[in-house]
Amino acid sequence: MYWQTTRYKLSLTRPLVMGIVNATPDSFSDGGQHGTSAQAMAWCDRLVREGADILDIGGESTRPGGHAPDRDEELRRVLPVVRHAVTLGRPVSVDTSRPEVMAEAIAAGADIINDVRALRRPGALAVLADAPDTGVCLMHMRGEPDTMQQHTTYGDVVHEVALALGQRMREVVDAGVQIERISLDPGIGFAKTAEQNWQLMRRQGELCAIGRPLLVGWSRKSALGVLTGRPVHDRLGASVAAALAAVCRGAHIVRVHDVAATVDALKVAAAAGLIGG
Repeated sequence: MYWQTTRYKLSLTRPLVMGIVNATPDSFSDGGQHGTSAQAMAWCDRLVREGADILDIGGESTRPGGHAPDRDEELRRVLPVVRHAVTLGRPVSVDTSRPEVMAEAIAAGADIINDVRALRRPGALAVLADAPDTGVCLMHMRGEPDTMQQHTTYGDVVHEVALALGQRMREVVDAGVQIERISLDPGIGFAKTAEQNWQLMRRQGELCAIGRPLLVGWSRKSALGVLTGRPVHDRLGASVAAALAAVCRGAHIVRVHDVAATVDALKVAAAAGLIGG
């Protein structure tokens, strides 16, 4: 299996680490730390040094209750960072749902569009259908970030998430996006309770069975806080353990804040023969 992106055909023989670059003032765990273009560019440089395989740049916080910037503000936050990141020798992902931002990011050299709304905003799917090789990650979410935790009623969360992702993937392929360009994200913490997130972890094989690369983001999430009792800035150990557990259960890409620690943990797991290396 591989993931086709604009400049890179990503082999998935080993797990890949996607480093988070939040060019925002209000992200749930590091809001404001990389809020200027210069800070976000420097963070990209650091994550590459720490071993990130992919850089994921976002200009909108999708935390519960997060404030969505207008289009021009999101472009102002994202585009300078993208233009810098594409010079660093790593695939560059842009975390956005806005078609205008997608188009501008692709024009600036972005390799992947990572959309928490799975290309459901009007015009988003057309942008990706018109981009010959750009990769896309489709995430599962119900509602919007400010309402999603009102939509956590499921009969069987794993079965329903798998069905929804599979259906959306087929819709996107039917619209002209080649299947090799698609990865899937179950949306840990997005319209799910803490226990539902753990069900998705325990039965992650059912999500992998859809047949496309699985990208998961457990880093610093509230489910880890519920489990450990630790605040968001004290979840490094839990985040690394969750990333490792996800990879051991078949995840292909882990999206993380703490790249160096995650890369080291995956190297140890590979040396021990627990995962591919």
